[in-house]
Amino acid sequence: MDSSASELIVHDFQPFFKVYKDGRIERYMVSNYAPPGFDPKTEVQSKDVAISAESNVSARIFLPKVTGRPDRKFPLLVHYHGGGFCGGSAFGSICHSFLNTFVSMANVVAVSVDYRLAPEHPLPIAYDDAWLGLQWVVSHANGHGPDPWLNEHVDFSKVFLAGESAGANIAHDVALRASVTRLDDGVKIVGLLLVHPFFGRKEPDEMYKYLCPTSSGSDDDPRLNPGVDPRLPKLCCERVLVCVAEKDWLRDRGKGYYDSLVNSGWGGVAEFVETQDADHCFFLFDPSHHKAEPLRRKFASFINDD
Repeated sequence: MDSSASELIVHDFQPFFKVYKDGRIERYMVSNYAPPGFDPKTEVQSKDVAISAESNVSARIFLPKVTGRPDRKFPLLVHYHGGGFCGGSAFGSICHSFLNTFVSMANVVAVSVDYRLAPEHPLPIAYDDAWLGLQWVVSHANGHGPDPWLNEHVDFSKVFLAGESAGANIAHDVALRASVTRLDDGVKIVGLLLVHPFFGRKEPDEMYKYLCPTSSGSDDDPRLNPGVDPRLPKLCCERVLVCVAEKDWLRDRGKGYYDSLVNSGWGGVAEFVETQDADHCFFLFDPSHHKAEPLRRKFASFINDD
């Protein structure tokens, strides 16, 4: 093969990845790995666990400081990272730093599921991995699951699903599956936290079409436009928090999701929060931003609001 031909770029989806004529994928951004362990600043412990050896799905668990009562039970946050379905990692430094801080602030146990990435693993594989992750987590509800932290320290009547950007889209999809599939007894998904969520529009999203060959990439796909999904009124949780940022190109899509939900006949309570003069996932990329702390506290109050 002509080497110059093999270097020809046939797709360029900045800022995520480009595809060469010979099929090679080159990402513009690669997550920096952060090892698990004890974080002295927050006193949060973390460790990595295998969920499925067959599909290579894994997760990182975060445990807040346990004082006085070693048998204390915490709410559970099941988290799905962002990255356009093709980047990011539960083991990356951005995700690790955020969850250390948030787990300490909110006093929750968090499980961040590391789903397989497109395009090497085309969608809907990531959605299926995310669902598998939730099933693995709730298998601990009887106290006899494979991980002792989840057996001993989680109140499974207070489960929250969360994600940012593409991860918010995935979290919503998992919530819809849980709405029509019975989970273990004692498991209750109380809330859904969607931060700067990625949803669709009328015009096809060419990158999403490439990542998910079975999708049109436009709003006739229920995963991109939940408003056309007949399951939406049955959404399993009782509370939803949708957060957007004023300068985010996804801002209107998040607002569209909120409007579709509240007008669907769903019986829960939804809240819409917009951060003014802020861009996409600013609280992750710039944790010291003066508006990041108030937003994290809003997340925490959503989880701890009884």
